[in-house]
Amino acid sequence: MTDKNPEVEQQLAEQELNAPQARGATQDEQLLETPRADEFTHTDTWRVFRIMGEFVEGFDELATVQRGVSIFGSARTPAGDRYYEAAQETAALLVRAGFSVITGGGPGIMEAANRGAFEAGGVSVGCNIELPFEQSPNPFQTRTLVFKYFFVRKTMFVKYSTAFIIFPGGFGTLDELFESLTLIQTRKIRDFPVVLYGSEYWGGMISWIKEKMLEAKYVSERDLKLLHLTDSPSEAVEIVVRSQDYLRQLGGDGYDY
Repeated sequence: MTDKNPEVEQQLAEQELNAPQARGATQDEQLLETPRADEFTHTDTWRVFRIMGEFVEGFDELATVQRGVSIFGSARTPAGDRYYEAAQETAALLVRAGFSVITGGGPGIMEAANRGAFEAGGVSVGCNIELPFEQSPNPFQTRTLVFKYFFVRKTMFVKYSTAFIIFPGGFGTLDELFESLTLIQTRKIRDFPVVLYGSEYWGGMISWIKEKMLEAKYVSERDLKLLHLTDSPSEAVEIVVRSQDYLRQLGGDGYDY
């Protein structure tokens, strides 16, 4: 067993005795205590700055996006799938109607929508997210952003969209769907169209909402009217256009923020 060095032991004891925590330091001292350089970028304070930076970058990049429509759906939908082709057609029709297209920037339905907008010569925005498994941005974007935090990314979808069109997807798609419905229901955001594409896929969920949630009075008939169901790209776009026209008749300017 190695003998302890008395000098080293005394230095360690003095350091422990003088540490702010050991001598009952004030809150100010603890606040001003400088962490090691390799620890600073992992603190909550530094994380707040990163979050602020993402908001600033997103707001700055998307401030000029007009009449945006966010299109959601599975990243696993392959090219050639009927929903892929429908998303591509829907995005192209939106561009021709004067809208911009916003997606999560990845593969599948996101790629299809960006592709439709890009090939139609419109604004095609991709709001990508960093994931533990790599999600590469698809190549059909005129503006590309990359976010670390899901909640910052979702803020961009809501803030710069006049409508959501939602194709079949998994947990992420459902998250975006129900968050938008919650925000509209609680009047945190203005009422805008939430269009579900694919009655075969979404029909069971809507029936469940009616049979379970509505009967239990957890939602109202008005809440159900927030959803529009279609199997037609042109009808999906028409729903969005009608909503814009209705607001203009009321003296507004559509859903532009």
